[in-house]
Amino acid sequence: MTNDAPYPIGTPGHPWGDAEVATWLSRQTVQRSYAADVLSVIETFRSRFDVSEYGRLEYTPDSYALFAIESRDWRDELPIVLVTGGVHGYETSGVHGALQFIDQQMSRYAGRVNIIVAPCVSPWAYERIHRWNAKALDPNRSFRDDSPAQESAALMHLVAPIRDRVLMHIDLHETTDTDESEFRPALAARDGIAYEPDEIPDGFYLVDDSENPQPEFQQAVIAAVAKVTHIAPADERGEIIGSPMVAPGVIEYSLKKLGLCARITDAPYVTTTEVYPDSPRATPEQCNAAQVAAVGAAIDFALAQVGKV
Repeated sequence: MTNDAPYPIGTPGHPWGDAEVATWLSRQTVQRSYAADVLSVIETFRSRFDVSEYGRLEYTPDSYALFAIESRDWRDELPIVLVTGGVHGYETSGVHGALQFIDQQMSRYAGRVNIIVAPCVSPWAYERIHRWNAKALDPNRSFRDDSPAQESAALMHLVAPIRDRVLMHIDLHETTDTDESEFRPALAARDGIAYEPDEIPDGFYLVDDSENPQPEFQQAVIAAVAKVTHIAPADERGEIIGSPMVAPGVIEYSLKKLGLCARITDAPYVTTTEVYPDSPRATPEQCNAAQVAAVGAAIDFALAQVGKV
């Protein structure tokens, strides 16, 4: 579809009902395999880390086991960090960056910090390369009590016992060209509102918590990622994707108010990464590497604040 054409489902100005959601669902097709791309990799971690099933998505006839990978040498006196990927299933480097961090970097923190990684929060959407779940809900607007999204509820249940002990949480995302060509027009149609086009930033950026901003933490992550790929500049309005740029490559959202994943714990240090995989200046390998660099820098900074380096 083009940005000036009406979305092909629903009536402009009227929110979707069950019939429109059913029509939308009928158009979603499997384009890649969670089992082949994700579960097969997780299996290779079992000799080094603890792997546990923390939930299961049931979208008849499909069923998806959800897995977390944790430090094997877990010690209660150590701080805890949380890494999440694939909350939006179509954001590929969020998933594969999390898996690469486990494989390449997680062992070097053994004995210094407890790490939990949930690399693919939304496997139904991963397979269909979509932002929403099978009920046309955005999991990353659904991290709240009595969540209507299975994906969000399962992750919240996983972290509930430790939510007040987490030192740092980094949530791995992408901003893609399809945000403007498909997902934001679909959102406007679903909610019965007018679609207003915006610019897609070319480069990596972070989303800080406006209720608890940590500028030094964010800049430490930006500095590490800048060695791997380019950082998104502000647009002519001084904004990145509609929000003021408060520091190079950083914007702020009210994470808890919006029901975003990055605020599911009480961690003092939180951030959401945003990689731009459609840039002519970046490759898929760079995008994954940027996510790995972001996770490492975030952990290193947080540990330095508690003297655990």
